[in-house]
Amino acid sequence: MAGYWDGPEGEECPRRTWLTTRVGAAAGEARGTRGFVLVFCLLFTATLGAVFGVTTCLSAQIREEPDSPLDYFIGGCATGAVLGARAHSYMTGTTACLGLGVTAALFKIGNKEGWRLTGPPKL
Repeated sequence: MAGYWDGPEGEECPRRTWLTTRVGAAAGEARGTRGFVLVFCLLFTATLGAVFGVTTCLSAQIREEPDSPLDYFIGGCATGAVLGARAHSYMTGTTACLGLGVTAALFKIGNKEGWRLTGPPKL
C-alpha cells in the first residue's frame, strides 16, 4: 500500500481506491487457485478492496474528519456487507461488518500511534 498514507484522508479518492483494489486483487491471487475460479476470486477480492477504498475516502469527505478511525470502521463494515450479500446471509454480513470494521479501525489507530507488529519496541 505504498503511497496510500501520503496526504490526508478524503483526498485523491480515485488513487486511494485504485491502491486498495490492487491490494484486494493481490489477496485473491494469494489464494493459489487456478483457472476460472482464480479470475472470479480476483474480481471479487478486488471489488472488496474497491468498496473499502471508496467508502473510507467518501466517509472522510462527508464527515470532514480526515484522520478518524470511524471512517475505517465504516469502510470495513461496507466491505462486510458486500460479503454478506454475496453469501446471501444476513448473519455473515453482520459478522463481517463488525469484524472488518473493528479490524480496519484498529489498523488506522495503530498507524496513527505508530504501533508495530514486528521488530524491537520503540522506547
